[in-house]
Amino acid sequence: MKTVVVIDDEFGLAEAITALLEDEGYRAVMATNGRQGLELVEEHAPDLVLLDYMMPLLGGREVLERIRARDAERPPVIVMSAAARDEVRAACPGAAAYLTKPFSGATLLQAVQGAIGGPA
Repeated sequence: MKTVVVIDDEFGLAEAITALLEDEGYRAVMATNGRQGLELVEEHAPDLVLLDYMMPLLGGREVLERIRARDAERPPVIVMSAAARDEVRAACPGAAAYLTKPFSGATLLQAVQGAIGGPA
């Protein structure tokens, strides 16, 4: 079972994404800030990280940079944001995908499957 870490300061959205992924057969864990998210990445060695771009404490750009700086396996990262897509791409180069909020569950699942395949 593939593991996805969901990092988003909007609790309701993080919870909904986590539930959707679990319903599709993925193992999903969530964090509501960047610091907690980095801890989950270290703890779970996920196959994928879904990362909000704009968060307090530690923003998406900083979280992505810290994930990339790790010596261990670097999971692909999908960046989610309500900010302009070009701004997010410039600030977070190398992400597996960029999702503009709001997005549908189908769009999210398509991006996840494109990055890591199915849950098995």
